[in-house]
Parts: sequence; C-alpha cells; structure tokens
Amino acid sequence: MTALILGYIGFALMLALACIGSSVGTTIAANAAEGALKKNPDKSSSYLVLSAMPATQGLYGFVAFLMWMGKDFAADGTKLFAVGLGVGVICMISAIRQGQLCANGINSISQGHDVMTNTMIYAALPEFYAILALVGALMA
Repeated sequence: MTALILGYIGFALMLALACIGSSVGTTIAANAAEGALKKNPDKSSSYLVLSAMPATQGLYGFVAFLMWMGKDFAADGTKLFAVGLGVGVICMISAIRQGQLCANGINSISQGHDVMTNTMIYAALPEFYAILALVGALMA
C-alpha cells in the first residue's frame, strides 16, 4: 500500500513541479517582455518567442505523465516516486532558470542588441537537461 501511495505522489509531483516551473519561467520572461515593449515595441515577436521557451518543461512533465498512465504503481511505486520527483524538480529548475536567461535576452534585445539567436542557443542548454529527464522518465 505504501508503494502505491508513493507511486501516485511521484506521478503527481512529476506533472505539478514541471508545470509550476514553466509557469514561473514564462512569467519571469513575460515580465521582462512587458517592460521591453515600452523601450522597443518593434521587437515584440522576439519577446514572445523567448517568453514562451520555458513552457516546454511543463509539456515534458505532461508527456511523461501521459506515458506513465499504464504503470503498475503498486509494484513499482517507490521507483516511480523517485523518478517522478527527480523529473519534476529538474523540469522546474530548468524552466525557472531558462526564464531568467530569456528575460536577460529580452532586455538586451530591447536595448538594440542583436542577441536573439545567441539567447535561444543559451536557453537550449537548461532545456537539454529537462529533455534528459523526460527520456529518463520514459525509460523507467
């Protein structure tokens, strides 16, 4: 019974933490975009793209959540708790840090610097670890 409960807690944490991270990350970047629109409204499409980047970690948590629907939580609950917690935390931190990075890029773009491509490349680095976490969750 304990393994079953742990499994479902891990299942929930995987989705919840990933979505919380994406919510915080996109809010950080969107707040920067809102300020940047006052300085340079012509770059709004760049701001939008960078603001949306942290949303993917929530999607990774959701994909893993869907893929785990058929798992045996009673037999593998402890393992699923550990993996779910790990994936959730990794996606959460990745999304928040990516949002901070994108916010810096948005601020630089609003000041006239041509850093869109570089910002997207830098933002892909924390994203990579969220992808690894997703792959690990799917292999569990």
